[in-house]
Amino acid sequence: MTNKIPFPLELKTKRLLICSPSVADAEQLREAIGETIDTLRPWMPWADHVPSPTEARENCLGAEKAFEEGRDYRLHLFLNDSLTFVGGSGLHRVDWSIPKFEIGYWVRQSHACQGYITEAVEEINRYALENLDANRVEIRMSTKNTRSRRVAERLGFVLEGILRNDVRNMDRTLRDSCVFSKIKEDGRVADQAGAIA
Repeated sequence: MTNKIPFPLELKTKRLLICSPSVADAEQLREAIGETIDTLRPWMPWADHVPSPTEARENCLGAEKAFEEGRDYRLHLFLNDSLTFVGGSGLHRVDWSIPKFEIGYWVRQSHACQGYITEAVEEINRYALENLDANRVEIRMSTKNTRSRRVAERLGFVLEGILRNDVRNMDRTLRDSCVFSKIKEDGRVADQAGAIA
């Protein structure tokens, strides 16, 4: 697979540095997961425990390699001024034949409800549409994850539907998933009302 996204990648917003993963991020990643594990556990299948320093390092090395090889594009979010790790996002489930991507995200507990995820997702979506010529960008989440749903709604993603019994939760129960998207029509992005920007 040919990587169509440069590695390393850095995007900037007013408050955030959004960048491809590095092994240098391992300790901050581990601390952020440790602080946020109880909030992450219901929604993120990977959040079953706080990683050890070795696991965090291996995780970052694996994410770095996947990004470089074009298999998955995890992104780490840092504050511009202090380089504090505030969360994660990325472009996943990539299909270059469309092209289409799915944006996932989580925020560190101490930095929740401050608009960082909305800011990051807006920039990552812009990058996908403008720089990668995406024709479709999706966001999926549990129907019960109201905070995650609000991010998609705030950014004008369209709720296309709900997939019933779509994913198994950590406790093995089934969950329903919302599917939100933004698409390009005639080379322009269609907003929530169906208008073309």
